[in-house]
Amino acid sequence: MSNSRIVVTGIGASSPIGGTAPESWDALLAGASGTRTLEYDWVEQYNLPVTFAAQAAVRPDTVLERPVAKRLDPSSQFALVAALEAWADAGSPDVDPERLGVDFATGIGGLWTLLDAWDTLREKGPRRVLPMTVPMLMPNAAAGNLSLHFGARAYARTVASACASSTESIVNAIEHLRDGLADVVIAGGTESVIHPVTLASFSSMQALSRRNDSPETASRPGAIDRDGFVMGEGAGVLILETEEHAKARGAKIYAAVVGGGVTADSYHITANDPEGTGAARAVRAALDMAGASPEDVTHINAHLTSTPVGDPNEYTALHSVFGDRVREIPVSGTKASTGHLLGGTGALEAIFTVLALRDRVAPPTINMTEPDPAVPFRLSVEPQDLGSGDQLAISNSFGFGGHNAVAAFASV
Repeated sequence: MSNSRIVVTGIGASSPIGGTAPESWDALLAGASGTRTLEYDWVEQYNLPVTFAAQAAVRPDTVLERPVAKRLDPSSQFALVAALEAWADAGSPDVDPERLGVDFATGIGGLWTLLDAWDTLREKGPRRVLPMTVPMLMPNAAAGNLSLHFGARAYARTVASACASSTESIVNAIEHLRDGLADVVIAGGTESVIHPVTLASFSSMQALSRRNDSPETASRPGAIDRDGFVMGEGAGVLILETEEHAKARGAKIYAAVVGGGVTADSYHITANDPEGTGAARAVRAALDMAGASPEDVTHINAHLTSTPVGDPNEYTALHSVFGDRVREIPVSGTKASTGHLLGGTGALEAIFTVLALRDRVAPPTINMTEPDPAVPFRLSVEPQDLGSGDQLAISNSFGFGGHNAVAAFASV
C-alpha cells in the first residue's frame, strides 16, 4: 500500500435537515431538528409506541425522474440523489471508467421493497410481485446503481456493518485508492427504513426515545435525561481521490482523509463493549494510519446516539485514548439534529466533519438539558470555534455486531 494522500473533492447529502449538503450544514449550525411526528395511518394502525422519526427533508422521488425512481428502493434513491450532488460538486471528473470505483454501504438495504412485495404476494398473489423486486431490495443495489449511472468499472463494493457501515466504506476507499485500484472513488452510505417493523423492533429492545410529546427534542446526546435514539434516513456521499489526481485536474479540495480504523468488539450482538476497547483500537488505528498522535486531534464528531448505555461507553473508549484531554476537545453529537441514519449516518457525519474543518467550527449539539457526569465531553449547544492552525478530526461510528469504524480527516 502506498502513502498517497487522499482528498475529498465533492460532497452530497440528503438528510432530515436538508435536501443537499450545504442546506444540511447550514441547518445544523443553526441548531435545527429534523425530527417530526409521523403522519402515516400505520402509526395508529399498529399502535406503535414511538410515533416520530427524522424523515428526510426532501423526498428523493421528487428529485429524480419518475422512470428512474420507480426502479429504485428509497434507499437507492437517496444514494443516487446524494451522489449526483457530490459528483457535480467535484466538477464531474473526467476519469477512465476502469479507474473509477464505488465504495458504498447500507445497514439494512431495501426494506420497503421487501416488505411491500411480501404484502403484495399475500394479498394479490405471485403474479403481482414485481420482477425488479430482488434487484431493488438487495443490499448492493445502491452501489450497483451508482456504478451503472456513473460508469464506474474499477469495482462497486458494498459494506453492511449496521451503524458503522458508511464509515467503514470510507476507510475501504482510502485503502483501495492507496492500493492503486482506482483514481477516484464514490464513497458513502444510505438508509431508508422508517417502517413499522423497524420502529417496533427497536422499541421492543428499548433503544428508541419515547418522547412522543416532544419529538424535536427527543435525541439528547450526553444529556442526563436521554432515553434512546431517533430513527433517521437519508444518504451521504463523498468523492475521494488521490491528491495527485485532484491537483492534476484542478479540483477544489475540502480536506484530506488521512486515516481509518476498523475493529470488532466480539462482545455482544447489540451492546457495545462497556470497556470500549474495540472502539479505542479503531481510533488508534485511524491515528496510526494518519501518522498522528492523540494530541493532534482538535475535533471529534462522536457517535453519541443518545442511548443511556452507548454514550458513556463511547466516553470510556475515548478517554482511554485521549486521557483527560478528551474533556477539552470540541465534540459534536450531530444525531441530536439529524436522528440516526443507521448505515448512512457515518457518511453524513463525515461530511459534517469535513465542513467543520473547512469552516473551523464544531457544530452544536442541540437538546442538551443537564449534562450527564458519566459523559463529560465538551459538548456545546452553540457552534464551537476550532481556531487557526492545522486541524485533525475524527468521526466515530459503532454498530450492532460489534463493528467499530473511525475515519480521520485533516484540514488543507
